[in-house]
Amino acid sequence: MKGNFLIRFFRMASLLMVLVAVALLAAITTMHFAIHGAEVQVPALKGMTVPEARSEAAGMRLNLDVDNRYYSADVAAGHILSQSPPQGTIVRREWRVRVAESLGPQKVDVPDTVGSDDRLAALRLQRAGLEVGVTAKLPDAALPEGTVIAQDPPAHSQGIEQPAVNLLVAAPDTEAPNGYVMPDLVGVPIVTAQAILAKVGLKSASPTFVAVPVAPVGSGNAPPKPPVQPGSVIAQQPPAGARVDETMEVKFTAAK
Repeated sequence: MKGNFLIRFFRMASLLMVLVAVALLAAITTMHFAIHGAEVQVPALKGMTVPEARSEAAGMRLNLDVDNRYYSADVAAGHILSQSPPQGTIVRREWRVRVAESLGPQKVDVPDTVGSDDRLAALRLQRAGLEVGVTAKLPDAALPEGTVIAQDPPAHSQGIEQPAVNLLVAAPDTEAPNGYVMPDLVGVPIVTAQAILAKVGLKSASPTFVAVPVAPVGSGNAPPKPPVQPGSVIAQQPPAGARVDETMEVKFTAAK
């Protein structure tokens, strides 16, 4: 009797273990399909029009955000220039795919706003189809408050990247500056560039010096390129036009 009881007990225990294993396998399989059923592969959106890209993304239950707009001589206006994440990336449904839209080639003339009131400058930029980018203030007792001291890109610039113009405006001499528009210091001697920043209280890191190859002599009707002067700035970070303040450290790369 005792032997029969043990046999039945082990049979029932074995059956229970099989049922538990089956249940676990079913749960894992269900979870696998639930997880992978909620994942999609990001489609290739570059080159599509924005409405086409929205439709493609919506069909895969993805959200599309137009983050930036840039001028482009290669991609027609209204078409996608770039996307993030890139095509083929596996993401969850409802993921946000961020794209940049092409504005086509630059056709607007950048107005000269220097010397005008910042509100008038904003109106002039808007009428030209441009936006006000970063606005920084610099105390200046010699100019009325709100007068535009500098702009980036400068007036009548060609080949600009974005439809935005950054402004540096005058503030009362008693007001602390809330930042500056980073000037273009490429080509300036590194010691001069550092002195310019120090004058307004901005910090610069120790410059990185790199060897610069001698420019080839021009051929045909092309004029020869002037050589890069040793000790001159060849790159800067942040770039020209970016907003900078006393908490930031500007980095320069200079020619050996």
